[in-house]
Amino acid sequence: MVPDKPSTLLARFIENLKKQGKSKFTIIAYKKDLEQFIGFLSRKEKEDIREVKKVDIEEFINQLLNQGYTKKSSSRKLNSIRTFFKFLKNEGVITFNPALDVSHPKQTQTPPRILSKLEYMALRDFAKKDPRTYAMIELILQTGIKIGELANIHLEDIKDNTITIRRYGTTPEREIPLTQAAKSAIDQYLKVRPKTDDTHLFITRKGTPLLIRNIRQIISNCFDEVGIEKATVNDLRNTFIAHQLASGASIEYVAKLVGHKRLSSTERFLSYIKPSVEKKQRVFEL
Repeated sequence: MVPDKPSTLLARFIENLKKQGKSKFTIIAYKKDLEQFIGFLSRKEKEDIREVKKVDIEEFINQLLNQGYTKKSSSRKLNSIRTFFKFLKNEGVITFNPALDVSHPKQTQTPPRILSKLEYMALRDFAKKDPRTYAMIELILQTGIKIGELANIHLEDIKDNTITIRRYGTTPEREIPLTQAAKSAIDQYLKVRPKTDDTHLFITRKGTPLLIRNIRQIISNCFDEVGIEKATVNDLRNTFIAHQLASGASIEYVAKLVGHKRLSSTERFLSYIKPSVEKKQRVFEL
């Protein structure tokens, strides 16, 4: 029987992902993970994918952990391997998926970084020097949207008291309320926004869409300037979630606002706050 070389099968797997319409970032991630795994198999002189056993995959994951990879990163690579072997089983290359019996590394959940009132007020005060920066920070603080969703807002998405958040990755499209603070920040920015045919809300001085990496850098610089340590853009989203729950909004309502698929993703914040007893279906301004 001719050996099924892992490198050849990986090429078939990548082509299959392209046919499914997977994003280039997803495909690159799968490719890197699996090339690393195939390199490991090559060093073990396993040139036929049918020879790969559960113990080989476990050895690979343990090696990653010993090399300093985080449990989260190692777990993601295991998911890539599982998906690869699932494809091979569906293609009839193998009869069973050896990766299914491999356990994910147990992860200790770190508390979400929630900005204090002193921190987010200092961030706001500094950002007010630039209407665009202030509008970006205020929008995330007042809506809890992801940075990718922020970058993809178009002018037509903004209504009087609501904003349509377009689908981003697996997060669904949804319409959420706009607080007065967020609306005011957007209005101030629109007064100085460069004139362009591009309909993205946040644009560069040349009138082109502001990229995610640019937004992250701008806000990260603000954190540095006001001395807020170990904070990321996603912590603005965390702060929104925690504040809403603490103010009395229900878990279900907040989960819908921020696009959480599982209520447990929202529920975990309850361990780090003191929620109000009174439940209300509304957005509370920070």
